[in-house]
Amino acid sequence: MVAASVSAQQPDEVITTDTSLVQLNVGVVDKQGNAVTSLSRNDFVIYEDGVRRPILSFEPTDAPFSLVLMLDMSGSTVNFRQQIRSAALRFLDALTPEDRVAVVEFNGKGVKSLLGFSTDRRRIAYAITDLATGAGETPLYDALKFSLKELAHEGKRRKAVIVLTDGLDTQVRNGDRAIVAKASEAEVSTAIKPETSSQVVAVLNQADREGVTIFPLALPSGDPKRLPLPDPAITAMYGAARTRLQLLADRTGGRMHEIRRLDDLARLYAQVAADLRTLYTIAYQPPNPGSHDGKWRQIRVDIARTDLVASTKPGYYAR
Repeated sequence: MVAASVSAQQPDEVITTDTSLVQLNVGVVDKQGNAVTSLSRNDFVIYEDGVRRPILSFEPTDAPFSLVLMLDMSGSTVNFRQQIRSAALRFLDALTPEDRVAVVEFNGKGVKSLLGFSTDRRRIAYAITDLATGAGETPLYDALKFSLKELAHEGKRRKAVIVLTDGLDTQVRNGDRAIVAKASEAEVSTAIKPETSSQVVAVLNQADREGVTIFPLALPSGDPKRLPLPDPAITAMYGAARTRLQLLADRTGGRMHEIRRLDDLARLYAQVAADLRTLYTIAYQPPNPGSHDGKWRQIRVDIARTDLVASTKPGYYAR
């Protein structure tokens, strides 16, 4: 359970860590943008604040994952439950036999585990087909906290959350509504600071401690560009919710996929499975593991081959 704290470069967007090792999920592509999955530990060089650090552990791209499949069963998804079920089942087909999967649903009745971690594809498929017909509110961040807590029991395995949602968490949106209600007309579009939500920060802290990568699948019902009425306050709230999904991906080394058409669901689930298979997991010890001075530590990953490019988290705050 090793993880770096991460920021999206702004000083007020702080994720802290109390672990001594820094864990990175690293993607590597060639100049054409194609994933490169055949590298070894010796192909990577890690720098923290310009100082080279020894790699203490290395997981290749084919190492198994423990995955939580999180499904939004709130009122906003009631009209396309069948597409969700069939797409999630297709996702299972794209995994390896050693990947362990748990299924979590969330709706107005709260958060519910439909299945704990298992490699039994029949049991997982049954859990997916047994999804609720629930409606009501969207406890997205409570469900993320629950899923991360479940992943904490999965030891040193690689970990990820795949969350299908519109991103419109009810509690967080209530807070956003209060903010825009107090804002002047000229300030409405910029009044909400998505990254300062305590719910979001708590999830990012938890994901960071466990080294969990989050892949949001963003439903079209939460897309601010699809709102029927251009109300500035509602547009601002929808925009903040979508920005937070992007933050979850960026800060944890994942990728957000926007679902533009429901027909895309199965293809995008397969894309997430492919994304997982392009990540190397690398851990190193920082130069001063006991130092908690709150300063930014910059991370750089170099590849021995100059024709390849690595991408990972930009760094962390030593809190």
